[in-house]
Amino acid sequence: MATTTFFYTLLAIILLSLTSVSNACPPSDRAALLAVRAALKEPYLGIFNSWKGYDCCHNCLTIADWKGISGPIPPCIAYLPFLRVLDLIGNKLTGEIPTDIGRLSRLTVLNVADNQLSGTIPRSLTNLSSLMHLDIRGNRISGTLPINFGKLRMLSRALLSRNKLNGLIPYTISYIYRLSDLDLSLNQFSGPIPASLGKMAVLATLNLDGNQMSGTIPPNLINSSISILNLSRNAIEGYIPDVFGPRSYFTAIDLSYNKLRGRIPKSISSATYIGHLDVSHNHLCGRIPAGSPFDHLEASSFVYNDCLCGKPLRAC
Repeated sequence: MATTTFFYTLLAIILLSLTSVSNACPPSDRAALLAVRAALKEPYLGIFNSWKGYDCCHNCLTIADWKGISGPIPPCIAYLPFLRVLDLIGNKLTGEIPTDIGRLSRLTVLNVADNQLSGTIPRSLTNLSSLMHLDIRGNRISGTLPINFGKLRMLSRALLSRNKLNGLIPYTISYIYRLSDLDLSLNQFSGPIPASLGKMAVLATLNLDGNQMSGTIPPNLINSSISILNLSRNAIEGYIPDVFGPRSYFTAIDLSYNKLRGRIPKSISSATYIGHLDVSHNHLCGRIPAGSPFDHLEASSFVYNDCLCGKPLRAC
């Protein structure tokens, strides 16, 4: 079984899980599965022996926890109308995400992270109206995000880091009112950071590090629900917004390796909490403010700026 391709393994597991339920398959679905079964030869394990009759759909179909799977994701996976979870993280899948993936209207989890997938994000993906968790990290997926990405209104986590995605971040992401975790890091996104991201009610983690983002930091990112903000290793210019206040609560805020200038705003001291702050490798100048949170930060958080001074750096 070590050499079983993803295509054969997928169909084997699907057919094993197709037990009798009260609702029979629609004729078109049953015909498609029968055609696939007729095309396969598996004489040793008898994995298809129990699949027969008319009741061949399962109302909570899940495909998860497979390891050692290789090959492309077969297009027929898009024709399993009861599929709810597709979790194939950490395998050796190749090829592209199936073009018709958007047909899976009941799919809540799509996790194909840490594989070798390529191609672009299918435009039909935005039709996954039940999708709550999207994870395609660590692949070779390129191209742009669909402009209508905001159609995924049920989405709570969108993890797309470590790919080759490019272009602008679509403003429609801000329409996803349930989104709490957005990770677009280590791609090739460019252009300004959409200010609308700062208006999202439950967005707690925003990772845009390692891209080609430009423009300035939208001030409303500072007074938002975001508690982890990573904008490091981009080409962001301008000043750090001097708008910190009681609503500013950051477990971590990383602005390092950009083109920021000016002073570190004194209003940072009025934030409710800042656990970690990194503004190194910019063009900042002036005295580092005293008090919290600066009294617990290391010098590495401030080095390689134009003319910062004061604790924990040299005296002014």
